[in-house]
Amino acid sequence: MNNQSNHYPASAPAQHQQHQPGHQEAMHPEPEIIKSTHQGSNKLKAKVALISGGDSGIGRSIAVLFAREGADIAIIYLEEDQDAEKTKQLVEQEGQQCLLLKYDLSDPQVSQKCAEETIKVFGKINILINNAGVQFQQKEIVNISTEQLEKTFQTNIFSIFYLTKAVLPHLNEGDSIINTTSITSYHGHDELIDYASTKGAITTFTRSLSNNLMKQKKGIRVNGVAPGPIWTPLIPSSFDAETVAKFGQDTPMGRMGQPSEVAPAYLFLASDDASYITGQVIHVNGGEIVNG
Repeated sequence: MNNQSNHYPASAPAQHQQHQPGHQEAMHPEPEIIKSTHQGSNKLKAKVALISGGDSGIGRSIAVLFAREGADIAIIYLEEDQDAEKTKQLVEQEGQQCLLLKYDLSDPQVSQKCAEETIKVFGKINILINNAGVQFQQKEIVNISTEQLEKTFQTNIFSIFYLTKAVLPHLNEGDSIINTTSITSYHGHDELIDYASTKGAITTFTRSLSNNLMKQKKGIRVNGVAPGPIWTPLIPSSFDAETVAKFGQDTPMGRMGQPSEVAPAYLFLASDDASYITGQVIHVNGGEIVNG
């Protein structure tokens, strides 16, 4: 039985981009960023959110949705200027400010600059979204070079340590940290061994930091979101065209997800609606049961 919605495509045409982490404007079809039915209700009024990997995909959806809910946005991106400018435009269309921070977060020195520049412009940070990531498809572990292994870990997990350490002194009671982990953290992936390993680390980091901050009675919540197959620039830039053409069809819903279907999980965790939730992970994966 195919349970796909009539509103969303089951998958995308075969396509591939040569460069990571990919460009959203080159995707066909382009991902859905925000649901047209979503009406803002000031859930994040007067808040400031710092989002890594905020130029496209899930990060862009989070930025626009948070802006619709009243937050000002700072996004960190690697080099995708056109995607970043588009995100800024979409945030400003929601009546909020958007600061663009073009940095490589794998550099330990960069995170402090991002935090300082955000504070300089907005005066505070209330929400940290650790979302930046890369993945490289390899058929066998022997094909994973030392350079690839180091890049994957530096981008996906080391950067989270760096950025969290830089931002944490600026967070106060009621603020929150939300980390993007993955379904691969729970069931692995035979062709993304290094990537899945970093996502497992992010899940454990989320739980450990949550416990740490609760024991310190700081009142800062730490949670995660574990997306399944979501249509973002990372997909055509990391998989071959044949894999992209079948992307997401093996989920119980029979289709890939859209960024617009993931971002509301971040909104819930960032808002006061989740005031009694910390150390948890929300699974947005098309119906796969992972029991994690």
